Amino acid sequence: MPAIAVDNVLVLPRLPILDPAATRYRPVRRLVTATRGYEGEGFPVRRGFAGVALSELDPFVHFDHIGEVDLGPGEPMGTPWHPHRGFETVTYVIDGIVDHQDSNGGGGRITNGDTQWMTAGAGILHIETPPESLVVSGGVIHGTQLWVNLPRAKKMTPPRYQDIRGNQAALVTTPDGGALIRVIAGDIAGHAGPGVTHTPITLAHISVEPGAQVDLPWHPGYNALVYALAGAGTVGADRRPIGLGQLAVFGGGDALRVAANPRQDSHTPKLELYVMGGLPIREPVAHYGPFVMNTRDELAQAFEDYQAGRLGVIPATRVPHTG
Repeated sequence: MPAIAVDNVLVLPRLPILDPAATRYRPVRRLVTATRGYEGEGFPVRRGFAGVALSELDPFVHFDHIGEVDLGPGEPMGTPWHPHRGFETVTYVIDGIVDHQDSNGGGGRITNGDTQWMTAGAGILHIETPPESLVVSGGVIHGTQLWVNLPRAKKMTPPRYQDIRGNQAALVTTPDGGALIRVIAGDIAGHAGPGVTHTPITLAHISVEPGAQVDLPWHPGYNALVYALAGAGTVGADRRPIGLGQLAVFGGGDALRVAANPRQDSHTPKLELYVMGGLPIREPVAHYGPFVMNTRDELAQAFEDYQAGRLGVIPATRVPHTG
């Protein structure tokens, strides 16, 4: 798994040791298994939030786990040009390469450990594709895409694009060095990630060594979701089993407990987790296709604006890639 790593985690800042008597470990409300589907031009995804009520996901709306899949020559696919309004997309590439271009001038190439953060806001057109070299050669693709809702007051904010390199993430370990925590946005125990958010959230990718445990301080006002990208382990103080493609929805408290099984398979030697949480917006959600608004009338207006060309124009030339 080529996402950002370090040779010696013991040189990193460490999480505090939590006092069990003073810590409220969050219980696991439910554990759900992602459904399978296809996105864009036909690439396979796991729908990580399938079957979970929006009230438990708030401020998040949608989550796709892309891969991990090893594609042959000619098999890598992307998405055609399409619109968005009313939310943000956060695409995290663990392994592989993705090119992005949008009608607001944003664009770039993200690869192992990078994140592209696109605020659709008032409206944008964008496209995500594998580079031609990857289409020709084939290769591994592994990543995630999370949709973050915007509150009513910011639905029509100007579009924005953030290119977050993997080495910009805040890197933290546990007191015993048993895990690597990559903070992409928000903060964990005072260690802040580089992502600039409209909605208060925390995102992190955690790699847990076999047999290790992580006690993660968590904002008590945020919800908490943990998705297993790879490996096997447990979640919660009562050690509920979790594995690839499963999402744990936590209840209230101020800390999360996760642990990796002592034995992992040779392909996924560690437990890999994507951890999400944010301050609930608690507003009505009207979601259809590429738009996330507050009312059905606003959805209809978004479709009308798209058809009238008011969400942007496809650029005549490709944006030069970075990275």
